[in-house]
Amino acid sequence: MKSKKILYLVNADWAFIVNRLPIAIEALKHGYDVHIACAFTGREDELRSYGFTLHEVPFTRSGLNPFVEMATVANVFRLIRFLKPDLIHAVTIKPVIYGGIVSRALRVPAFVAAISGLGFVFTSDTMKASILRRFAKLAYKFALSGKNIKVIFQNTFDRNTIQAAAKIKDNNIVMIKGSGADLDEYSVSTPPVGTPVVAMACRLLKEKGVFEYVEAANKLREKGIDCKFQLIGSPDYGNPHSITDDQLKQWQHEGVVELLGHRTDIATLFSNANIIVLPSYYGEGLPKVLIEAAACGRPVVTTDNPGCAEAVVNNVTGIIVPARDVDALSDAIELLINDEILRTQMGREGRLFAEKMFDIKAVVQVHLSVYKQLLLNVEVHV
Repeated sequence: MKSKKILYLVNADWAFIVNRLPIAIEALKHGYDVHIACAFTGREDELRSYGFTLHEVPFTRSGLNPFVEMATVANVFRLIRFLKPDLIHAVTIKPVIYGGIVSRALRVPAFVAAISGLGFVFTSDTMKASILRRFAKLAYKFALSGKNIKVIFQNTFDRNTIQAAAKIKDNNIVMIKGSGADLDEYSVSTPPVGTPVVAMACRLLKEKGVFEYVEAANKLREKGIDCKFQLIGSPDYGNPHSITDDQLKQWQHEGVVELLGHRTDIATLFSNANIIVLPSYYGEGLPKVLIEAAACGRPVVTTDNPGCAEAVVNNVTGIIVPARDVDALSDAIELLINDEILRTQMGREGRLFAEKMFDIKAVVQVHLSVYKQLLLNVEVHV
């Protein structure tokens, strides 16, 4: 029997590795012929080493040049027409919209759309965002109106927003809280003693709350609070809202936060920290770093931003503060710095929460069940 062909459409190879790799590996084990279409950023050989077939599609995550975007849609169209996949799993805004529209045009048998955050278009109150939001809603409505489709959401705000805009039926919606964490890799260890370490890990974008984090660190230093602040991550040069190299040089000169750059040993870094912070007001799905922090048994300070708030049980596994509120952010961090018992208790509850909600094994199995259901629907209607 011929293997069913799955095509993943995703912005970039590194994003697939961070968020979807375990699902694709398990799909291979179940006999699927797995293809990945994405922009290449130097990680493509790593993906090929697992046995996936790769196709380059130069998605631009933030670009709005209509000629470039039309060329990308044409690229997606040619690829799908050539591959004739049995199922497409599209991840993030452009792959979902472009993949959904092309899938309907070419009558792809099954389509999975993963809405992992809505981005600035749905969270910004600027005139530009307002105009783009109208077009995005129409695009989502057309892309997500296929007959044999499942739409995966990570938080209720995204679900309610897109369901209303695209008129998605309830039975076509699947809620999966984030991309999961390997609970063996992100294991609990005894928190370090001595000067408390506060860590923030993210793509260095303004909307991730990087400026607010550094300002909170400044406030606590001025108050004489004994703590060490780390900033983990690198600028995202393809995003116009990226932190600049000049800004990083200034922070490095000031010495308020330790800049660790891009790192792949997040589990170790979180285990060596006492508190994890993400003051984001970005259009998050459900931030992976908050899942990883909980899995490591570390308390979290984050915002009431959709997605972030659903990764935390407020005052149980961490503290939720208003977005863009530096005073509230610094107060919450100070509270945890000064209360080791509270830190320990929240960390313990965070691990239990991760075991219940974020185990990567469970996340993978839900995805494979979605694939199986959609492909069975195809066979029934043949």
